[in-house]
Amino acid sequence: MMRSDFSAALAAIGGSGGLLRSSEPLSLSPMSSFPASFLEDASDLLVMHRDFSAALEKCEKGCQSLMDEPQNGDSNSSEEVKCSLCIIGIQALAEMDRWRDVLPWILQYYQDPGCWPPKILELCILLHSKVEEPQVMLEIGSDWLHSATNQHLPSYGLLVQLYLFHVLLPLGHFAEAEVLVQGCKALSEEQQVEVHESIEEKRHQWLQQEEECLIPEDPPDVAWKQQLASPTALPFIYRLLQLFHQARLAVFSSHYRPPIQD
Repeated sequence: MMRSDFSAALAAIGGSGGLLRSSEPLSLSPMSSFPASFLEDASDLLVMHRDFSAALEKCEKGCQSLMDEPQNGDSNSSEEVKCSLCIIGIQALAEMDRWRDVLPWILQYYQDPGCWPPKILELCILLHSKVEEPQVMLEIGSDWLHSATNQHLPSYGLLVQLYLFHVLLPLGHFAEAEVLVQGCKALSEEQQVEVHESIEEKRHQWLQQEEECLIPEDPPDVAWKQQLASPTALPFIYRLLQLFHQARLAVFSSHYRPPIQD
């Protein structure tokens, strides 16, 4: 389900901390540290060999080595390597359809969601939107966006919009969306107007869907009769009878096994 579709859907994330595409090598500045060697190996396993399990293992070893080594070198370089390792790990998990393991895995290396690198939060929001589980990112995204430190980052405005359109609005949290946008310095006045219009449009669609759900349905017996009169239901009923006939033959005949025809 995930695999190449997920990579293509998140191709907008670029740079050394970006999501890898199958034809896109990982771009890194020269580093000689031991954790960086794990990063290079993980990148090669993910992109060239598509060995996702081995790539994830390399990422785990690299992150562990960063946690074990003393912080006496370039801390910025170490954080860059750690972030890149985690991003490769996220994609490896997604490629193996293990997206439910992504957040627990990230929390091993970044215990406080408010301190996550922007690229990791961006990737997690898009991933859980892709698998239609936006509620998973509700609390984590809120913690990150309400951190005073993060509000000064260049990518803050982008993450506000991602959180709005991929988490809050799909869940119908319109009041919270309004509060988040109101007075957000990372968004221009024009962007705020556009977002407010999107919120109102989504609210209208939400209310319209709720009204449609309140329309009483036909009684079960009436609905069933209407389905029997429907031409689209006839092939389905015929298929049921065909399967029943084949099952009956299979039970009462020990020698005859009729093939199932589409």
